[in-house]
Amino acid sequence: MNDIFIRTENVGKVYGTGEAATTALREVSLEIGKGVFACIVGPSGHGKSTLMHLLGGLDRPSSGSVWLGGTELSGLDNNRLAAVRREKIGFVFQFFNLLQNLTARENIETAMMLAGVPERRQTERAMELLALVGLADKANNKPSQLSGGQQQRVAIARALANDPDILLMDEPTGNLDSAAEAEVLAILRDLHRRGTTIVIVTHNDQIARAAEQVIQVKDGRLVS
Repeated sequence: MNDIFIRTENVGKVYGTGEAATTALREVSLEIGKGVFACIVGPSGHGKSTLMHLLGGLDRPSSGSVWLGGTELSGLDNNRLAAVRREKIGFVFQFFNLLQNLTARENIETAMMLAGVPERRQTERAMELLALVGLADKANNKPSQLSGGQQQRVAIARALANDPDILLMDEPTGNLDSAAEAEVLAILRDLHRRGTTIVIVTHNDQIARAAEQVIQVKDGRLVS
């Protein structure tokens, strides 16, 4: 049995107030073990991305609590929450979010620079990660010189730059063709074998089938 690494207790999220209020999540309680490959699935607009944002401290719940390791994220002030995101969580999104004027290596180095990693180590670590995702030979290419799948692999490498405890991914293959999807899935499987905790929001059945734990969300609630 894996040690519980992520835990939510009766989490709810409401956007807006009064008649304009929209409930995105309702009393969501879940547990994800350390080193687990988990997928959050369900129809569009039913709260999957909201849940991931709460797990990663990108947003705060309206009710309930979110725990990462032994830390209650919902109880932290903004500065401490930002530090937890920087030090413990790697994020990958559907649209890559790479800096277009920087090379693949420089995009990865930027994440470490913000964390205060020495410059020499930044370059060494960036090249290690590019090799991990099979792109060492593309280190000096800018995003416009890379395919969509290659850009997403750089985004994954960047998310791993500061050795996060968990990798959170929101539709990481949503803009990729089948070949690029397969590339990304192979990397995820390798990271999982290495012990990385991975949580993915996805509509991709192939990724969901590869997961150890599937979390279904519908109408803002967990579906058992």
